[in-house]
Amino acid sequence: MVIGYARVSTAEQNLHRQIDSLKNIGAEKIFTEKVSGKKSDRPELLKMIEQLRSGDVVVISELTRLSRSTKDLFAIVDKIKEKGADIRSLKETWLDTATPQGALMMTVFAGLSQFEADLTAQRTKEGLAAAKSRGRLGGRPKTCAEKVSRALKMYDSGFSAQEICKSCGISKSTLYNFLGERKVTANSLTVQ
Repeated sequence: MVIGYARVSTAEQNLHRQIDSLKNIGAEKIFTEKVSGKKSDRPELLKMIEQLRSGDVVVISELTRLSRSTKDLFAIVDKIKEKGADIRSLKETWLDTATPQGALMMTVFAGLSQFEADLTAQRTKEGLAAAKSRGRLGGRPKTCAEKVSRALKMYDSGFSAQEICKSCGISKSTLYNFLGERKVTANSLTVQ
């Protein structure tokens, strides 16, 4: 079965062009949605993948309709392939996993994507090592002990989290982290 998938990012945009092109190539069923391609929660895409059967072909008008990120694109294509289905793009004619050439191109692009991810990870590690050799540590600077002590005393005195954060110059998450650490420390002392 030929199954179409059409997506636009906003409710104001229309799907007519995509739907027409999918109907013209013989799509028997078309899933449509109006949601950003950056969102992983796309109900119609998930429903389409769930309903795929071996031998089905998913057709899209162009790659950007399926995903906005390379990583997400490959994850979606993998899910489609796991169902025994293929995928084809009308605009990017090289993307047709039913053909040996299309499958090769997807493999090459997946390899390039992984290569770029590995290079990024390597550069990050090298940057952290270079910073460490200069005496700099990664991450946020630690909140000074004086602020922590004052924040905890204010909390114990009944001040609101908003008042404490404003007075001490810390975020709510930082305050709650300190409170959690204090509770863990108190519990471990009680156990011993």
